[in-house]
Amino acid sequence: MTRIALDPFVADLDGESAALRAAGPLAEVELPGGVHCYAVTHHAEARQLLTDSRIVKDINVWGAWQRGEIPKDWPLIGLANPGRSMLTVDGADHRRLRTLVAQALTVKRVERLRAGIEALTTASLDRLAALPKGEKVDLKAEFAYPLPMNVISELMGVDGADHPRLKELFEKFFSTQTPPEEVPQMMADLGALFTKIVDAKRAEPGDDLTSALIAASEDGDHLTNEEIVNTLQLIIAAGHETTISLIVNAVVALETHPEQRKQVLNGELPWENVIEETLRWNTPTSHVLIRFATEDVEVGDKVLPKGEALIVSFGALGRDEAQYGPTAGEFDATRSPNRHIAFGHGPHVCPGAALSRLEAGVALPALYERFPELELAVPASELRNKPIVTQNDLFDLPVELG
Repeated sequence: MTRIALDPFVADLDGESAALRAAGPLAEVELPGGVHCYAVTHHAEARQLLTDSRIVKDINVWGAWQRGEIPKDWPLIGLANPGRSMLTVDGADHRRLRTLVAQALTVKRVERLRAGIEALTTASLDRLAALPKGEKVDLKAEFAYPLPMNVISELMGVDGADHPRLKELFEKFFSTQTPPEEVPQMMADLGALFTKIVDAKRAEPGDDLTSALIAASEDGDHLTNEEIVNTLQLIIAAGHETTISLIVNAVVALETHPEQRKQVLNGELPWENVIEETLRWNTPTSHVLIRFATEDVEVGDKVLPKGEALIVSFGALGRDEAQYGPTAGEFDATRSPNRHIAFGHGPHVCPGAALSRLEAGVALPALYERFPELELAVPASELRNKPIVTQNDLFDLPVELG
């Protein structure tokens, strides 16, 4: 099996994803830093493996980890071993840690956040409208980033004063370019910041999910302080990064497909179609780290060996022709059905999917209603990917608002 090295600079994600699909449903890959693992790259096999009880989140199953082959300063160590939370456990422990979060993020409860999301969106658009006419605007920094960060922070009870530091630390957390000597301190700083937030909520509870997690631990649900801190970090990280990329990628898709943009703005196509097709075609999450095989697992005509690590390559499987037909590589907001799994599948499916969809469903139509002449300020070919293996993210999104 030929090993495919994932590009730490993410210069050509589409090309890399095509190579992974061509390698078959199970590809042997090398993560930045020289770490070997396997990737599932086809839709059907991904659904199978994401519900297979032999594939677990316990890093102690990983042979390379047991043998001390994974350095503690590996730039992606925070994604492979982020501490005990609902992300890193299975079975009863996973259900215990996930229950409160899932209850807070049901579709019905998320819908109650709509008015607040609309108000935040309007405020962001007002700020954009106040900028000097004719200036290039970084739509990511000025619109796509603040909205999800403010929404998830309000939900979790995180003070806006912490946003600049969080942004700085998460940039290092996700990047493949963080110098190894800075990784341990970055991890310690993230832990300290979230511990500070939890301690503040313990002293002065509020109407937020962090306070609810603390109260549950005191009422007998047996969440440890480490589990609360790590769950908070997980939700903040996933709760804003995915939605930023979803909004940015949807704008790029529309600006590079003018006929479909026209159909959407004329009301011929619903915004829901744009969101779902963006999630499939240019998924916010390119690869998800990391699961481990407790025994040999057959995947098509190959075998994922016991003790090996597995990543899910959503960027590859989102364009799998076996699932989506010969037009899988095309953006088509009329696609139906569109049964993608961009938010995962099985027990670890993203609990924040409804929130992300709601934010994009509010933000995108409001953006284009306010600025119907919006267009990219540079050719799409000049947009730059950030060096992040897990997130399909851009450095910036320069636009002209019109």
